[in-house]
Amino acid sequence: MLKTLKNAWRIPELRSKLLFTLLIIVLYRLGANIPVPYVNAEVFEGAKDAFDGTILYYLNILSGDALGRATLFALGVSPYITASIVIQLLTVAIGPLQRLAKQGEEGRKKINALTRIVTVGLALITAIGYAFYLNASDYLVGDITWFSGAVIVACYCAGAALVMWLAEKINESGIGNGISIILFANIIAGMFGMLQSIWSTVFTSGGFSGFDWRGLIVAIFEILVLLGMIMIIVWMSDAERRIPIQYAKRVVGRKMYGGQNTNLPLKVNMAGVMPIIFANSIVALPATIASFMNTDSGFAKWVEKWFNYDSLPYLLIFLVLLFFFAYFYVSISFDPVEVANNIKNNGGAVPGIRSGKPTVIYIKKILNRITLLGAIIVAFIACFPMVINMIDTQILDNIEKLTYNFDFAALSFGGSSLIIVVGVALETVRELEAQMSLRNYKGFLD
Repeated sequence: MLKTLKNAWRIPELRSKLLFTLLIIVLYRLGANIPVPYVNAEVFEGAKDAFDGTILYYLNILSGDALGRATLFALGVSPYITASIVIQLLTVAIGPLQRLAKQGEEGRKKINALTRIVTVGLALITAIGYAFYLNASDYLVGDITWFSGAVIVACYCAGAALVMWLAEKINESGIGNGISIILFANIIAGMFGMLQSIWSTVFTSGGFSGFDWRGLIVAIFEILVLLGMIMIIVWMSDAERRIPIQYAKRVVGRKMYGGQNTNLPLKVNMAGVMPIIFANSIVALPATIASFMNTDSGFAKWVEKWFNYDSLPYLLIFLVLLFFFAYFYVSISFDPVEVANNIKNNGGAVPGIRSGKPTVIYIKKILNRITLLGAIIVAFIACFPMVINMIDTQILDNIEKLTYNFDFAALSFGGSSLIIVVGVALETVRELEAQMSLRNYKGFLD
């Protein structure tokens, strides 16, 4: 990866794209620190612990802690990502959108315009709800009025639209994958807090004083776990099941076409991080609702006791939802019938499998197997930090003879955040390699 970045930096065109992308990231980080009028950011930042276990916790990670500080880019990329997912799902279910998707570049432009409209609508709804949350939690300066409420909602909507514009500028003049790059930068920004947590585990008094050998063991364990998870994610990102395809020979005029052997690659983790995002959004709903209610209410007490982030019911329901959404997302994003028809129309066939329905059944069978394997790996990556925190809070903290308080806060960086970071890094390197290869081919032809 470092070699690819070094080679890309030597090419003036790619160097300008990299510098432009870095400029956009810097602008985004500046916007993530601009305060919004009428919001008491200092009081709000001190109450971020209320996010734990709620959907606001994951939105705060995706926004680079902008949500936790109620700054201009508090909504971050979430409205755009949600709009993209909604449009993608509707493209499968609605006929006119399906026809637009098959119209090439022109249809893609119309779908992108529709995505922008949906993004603005979702940003408006989210900003209104966020303003009510700030007002109900006494995080505003003074009582809210129609003018101050309109200013707050307008600022957050403008911030979400500006984030969308910055991402599209990366697509146009940068290295591409604008939303992914901004998401990558947001999560990496939270990595410094993880490093600070590891440092404070080893040196409990800050600086280089207060060294604790037990904290060193915990820090080494956390680093080894994170490195191991990165290795698993890299393997999972590149792993694929290749179905062999053989094309029959055919004679057209005096020339013979076909006869070559190829394969149909099926990614092990075809759904990516989407099952984790969907599962987290649903399983965090009870805690999110409870955060808007009085802490003395029965529902809030029930959530705190039986359905918090460190509870066993939370983990089990999360696992069930993760497997469900893994199969659901693959079923809407990959059509074995269409793939089998394309293979048949091009004169190809799977060796030993008849064309048509038997090929569809064979592809579905393999797809179900690798989807299960991918879901198991993703579940392990997402749930391992949760299991460690559960052991820490429910077992280690209750042992009276245990004088040392184990803190595995750094492992909270794992799961979906780590999958996104590693996936975006690999995709960016592939994009740079593709652009360098295209440049070399162009020079050869010239």
